[in-house]
Amino acid sequence: MKYSMRFSDTIHVLAYIAILHDTAPLTSQAIAASVETNPSNIRRIMASLKKAGLIKTTVGKPQPALTRAPEQISLLDIFNSLDEADTNLIQVDPKTNPDCVVGGNIQDALNAQYAHFQKVVQDEMAKTTLADVIQDIATNEVKKRPENQELVANYLES
Repeated sequence: MKYSMRFSDTIHVLAYIAILHDTAPLTSQAIAASVETNPSNIRRIMASLKKAGLIKTTVGKPQPALTRAPEQISLLDIFNSLDEADTNLIQVDPKTNPDCVVGGNIQDALNAQYAHFQKVVQDEMAKTTLADVIQDIATNEVKKRPENQELVANYLES
């Protein structure tokens, strides 16, 4: 599940940048505190996002910014920014017993199904934007802490 955690952390970083861009310096330490990870992991994620053209940064200034509006960044764009060698969401276990009737055939039996699932999920990711996620974050935040409504007002559904 390391891969899915990395995807969710990457979405988290982008949402944090979008929502809090005018409130305080967006240091890797501040973002790491929100994600509950270490700053070097955030810097790695941000390097991937910059390489993918989703954020811009300035040396010496802790103010990363989105390069496009959240409505123009799909979850598929974010998924594709990950620098993982294998971008399959689910994978067949390659370590099965080749001499077993099941173990010797399970990979072939599942590969086509998993490829289909991957396509379906990626098609849905392409339809969902960072703005959709941020809107859900804003709605949930106002329910939990109404005093933060002004902070997330731009992202609430009108």
